[in-house]
Amino acid sequence: MASPDLFQNVAFSDVSAAAAPAAEGATAAFGVAAATGGPRLSLVKAGKPEVEPTIEIDLSDAQIFKLGPSEWLCLCGESEAKAGVEEKSFSRAIKVVLRTEAESKAFSLAFQRWKHQVISGKAGEPLENGSIIASKSKFDTKIEASSAKMYFHYYGQLLHQQNMLQDFVRTGTYYAAVMENRSDFEGRVVVDVGAGSGILSLFAAQAGARHVYAVEASEMAEHAQRLISGNPSLGQRITVIKGKVEEVELPEKADILISEPMGTLLVNERMLESYVIARDRFLAPDGKMFPTTGRIHMAPFSDEYLYVEMANKALFWQQHNFFGVDLTPLHGSAFQGYFSQPVVDAFDPRLLISPPTYHTLDFTSMKEEELYEIDIPLSFVASVGTRVHGLACWFDVLFNGSTVQRWLTTAPGSPTTHWYQLRCVLSQPLYVMAGQEITGRLHLVAHSAQSYTIYLTMSAKMWGVGAEQGGILQTSTGKLELKEPYYRLSQPQSYMLQQDQQQQQLPSLQPQGSEQQMQEGLSPGITIDQVDQECGLH
Repeated sequence: MASPDLFQNVAFSDVSAAAAPAAEGATAAFGVAAATGGPRLSLVKAGKPEVEPTIEIDLSDAQIFKLGPSEWLCLCGESEAKAGVEEKSFSRAIKVVLRTEAESKAFSLAFQRWKHQVISGKAGEPLENGSIIASKSKFDTKIEASSAKMYFHYYGQLLHQQNMLQDFVRTGTYYAAVMENRSDFEGRVVVDVGAGSGILSLFAAQAGARHVYAVEASEMAEHAQRLISGNPSLGQRITVIKGKVEEVELPEKADILISEPMGTLLVNERMLESYVIARDRFLAPDGKMFPTTGRIHMAPFSDEYLYVEMANKALFWQQHNFFGVDLTPLHGSAFQGYFSQPVVDAFDPRLLISPPTYHTLDFTSMKEEELYEIDIPLSFVASVGTRVHGLACWFDVLFNGSTVQRWLTTAPGSPTTHWYQLRCVLSQPLYVMAGQEITGRLHLVAHSAQSYTIYLTMSAKMWGVGAEQGGILQTSTGKLELKEPYYRLSQPQSYMLQQDQQQQQLPSLQPQGSEQQMQEGLSPGITIDQVDQECGLH
């Protein structure tokens, strides 16, 4: 191989042409097309000069897919025009086989560099410090383009980065986890997955990292570069790489991955999958991950305030004469629609009616596919007799450092984070007695809009003498969309004993001041039992 952009003794064949034989001992050369000035890949048969390519591929609309350790499939667009005949467009597929895996990797790097016209360094050499490399991500095959566009637009704005940086529980915990475990970072290579503003890369550099690769796919990469360049004592050891971790190439393996991939309920936005992919692609066999594991915590709750607030929203659709129109045919759909929204807010932990349980995700060993569908069995014992309105959830993550183990928690009662907590509210509450078992299932199914559909089932089992032989007394189910939550982020409501909640009328339940804004349109004099009757719960 004469250079990173010239590959000799390759084999190629036109898959689009059924009878086309494979060309052995050929040359693959990247360069600039004389006619257009755009990047192109020339495939030249043995014995032919490079100026007479057998196949010339315009890289501006070409893609490559890996078929094997040294085999690639290149897809490109072609057109055919004949006199008096309408021009036809079609796709062309070219199979390229390199001699070795090392040449195969160099071929892929050269393809990406020329396609995006970003030429920086030879294969295997460290990237020029501070360079930004654009690349196309394979995650596009599982994520809707519109969702990805909005996602990267959101995180490409400084105001949203500021919101996360000002979450001092989040930022302070990351800083402490890094600084308390300097021995894990000193002299090591670090990859920051989804670097955002670059703050975690700067923390790693402060802790003595030899070099940090900050990988960021959104336009925030440019802001991160400016921030890092403005801190030259640290920035000289940080390289910003613009691209998705599914596609970018790094010149060396990492000793440690650092990332903040957590979304609402830990898994929203599906960035955990990218974190696991980065582990498989970049992390050395004995490398560390910060964070190391995550846990989703769950417990049943009782909250009459919240339930009535949500049920009341649908009362608008019980009007029989809305400018002469009967709205009641849509009441049932509207009622279920409001209960399909998970509630994101900070709630009083005394609303929980059972000790929580949790489900663990080990980022160091789990497979990416395990995040496509998460099935969690539920089993609780009610500590009080009350109405169960649904399932409360939160998460925490562990930074398992060599010196200090530090947790970042979003639990109710702990200092509030920008993640808050999440509650799945059942449209049909359950009635339980103290000591009664509550069982069920929390089933999360990933979808292409970078989120999950939540399927919740909760049942109250037979209680009392002979309960072990008994069955289910009540069951309630819900289907909720994690991507479309109800953000209920006013001040937490004052806590009241369950029996007091149920005895009060709605006007007297409403808190004063700013908290009153959390109650939307409660009708004076309507009691909780009346709402139940109107919603068909009695």
